[in-house]
Amino acid sequence: MKTLIFNGSPRKNGNTAALVNEVVSRLEGEYKIVDAYYCGIKPCIDCRYCKKHPACSIEDGMNEIYEYIRECDNIVVASPLNFAEVTGQLLSVLSRLQMFYCNEVFRKEKLIKKEKRGGIILVGGGDGGITGALKTARIILHHMNVREIAPEVCSHSTDVLDAKDDVAAVTAAIKLAEFLNEKR
Repeated sequence: MKTLIFNGSPRKNGNTAALVNEVVSRLEGEYKIVDAYYCGIKPCIDCRYCKKHPACSIEDGMNEIYEYIRECDNIVVASPLNFAEVTGQLLSVLSRLQMFYCNEVFRKEKLIKKEKRGGIILVGGGDGGITGALKTARIILHHMNVREIAPEVCSHSTDVLDAKDDVAAVTAAIKLAEFLNEKR
């Protein structure tokens, strides 16, 4: 079992990391975490190379991630909320998924054949909701051939309660790990 986690948090020991760690500590098999703020992956530059080739023109760590996406069983998108949306840095990294989209739409070639399961972890506080970020995360997962998504893990009062102390969020993280571990 292989799980890929996209972490959109700049804080290595923050609230998002606390819930990701709850999931990871219970996962079976191997996992890879892509930390959007520290991975050195550049955003899509809309060069259109992927309209004619089954690859991206940018040579960086995303090439390794593309392979992991193709072969993994599970994918999780985890992010703090900034203005009721996943972080900009996470969106920059995930903009490189455009390569998969363009290959499917323009070249009629589906590069991710293996169906996957997925999960969403969102952390935030304040007066913004989670609806926009959930929609974004679901679209992202869909384009990586995620066909089953667990109920989201959400801690939306981190301005008054750390995620690690949010019993409902921690319980949801445990359930997410169980969902991802289920045999298919």
